[in-house]
Amino acid sequence: MSQLEVAMAALRVVLWDIDHTLVDMRGIGRELSAQAFERVTGVPMRQQAKVDGITESVIFRETAKLHGLTTDREDFERFADALAEAHILRHADLRERGHALPGATAALDALAGLPGVIQTVVTGNVRAVAEIKLQTFGLDRNITWKIGAFGEDDDIRAELVRIALKRTSTAFGGAVEPADVVLVGDTPADIEAAVQNEVPVVAVATGRSTVDDLLEAGATCVLPDLRDTALFVAVVKNQGQRP
Repeated sequence: MSQLEVAMAALRVVLWDIDHTLVDMRGIGRELSAQAFERVTGVPMRQQAKVDGITESVIFRETAKLHGLTTDREDFERFADALAEAHILRHADLRERGHALPGATAALDALAGLPGVIQTVVTGNVRAVAEIKLQTFGLDRNITWKIGAFGEDDDIRAELVRIALKRTSTAFGGAVEPADVVLVGDTPADIEAAVQNEVPVVAVATGRSTVDDLLEAGATCVLPDLRDTALFVAVVKNQGQRP
């Protein structure tokens, strides 16, 4: 095998979801979305479309429909900019009201200490907001942002996984296979996106979905949370299966 083939064979890519997997914003995210929505549309946000596991572009479009509005890509880009600005301006509120979920920091650090492991995010958040959220709670230092996929990249979560695989392959100069990847998330949408790409998945019941919900969606391994660092690392090393 060539040196590149050896390096690629040892590579393990971990794709992290963000909301309710690594962080809990405890309601402030909706407030900031409402602020950005009104700024872009001129209409107060009375209600919001489903958000769990959904990309930001879809949330904005469907929320606009609930208010009788039709939007286009330019509207969404303006909304994404306004949302990022709102997160920056209310950074202190983010820190005060939100928090990293128990075990998140230790899990990220433990994986970073393993040879060949690269960590990034696959999230419905737009990239600017994803960066702010993780930076706020010191969770960004082990994230390789350029190979991640974000809410502005595609409407469909499964496609975000494919985009991350392509970006990783390009970045490392060799094909990254689904078996080289583990996705960590808390919603059925995360699991479905992984399954559609034949990517192993570790589900964590730290959001609104129960263990049964996640198993029904196709997860073969569900952890209650990230508190047991040794167990989590062992599961990732076993490609989403309990050792």
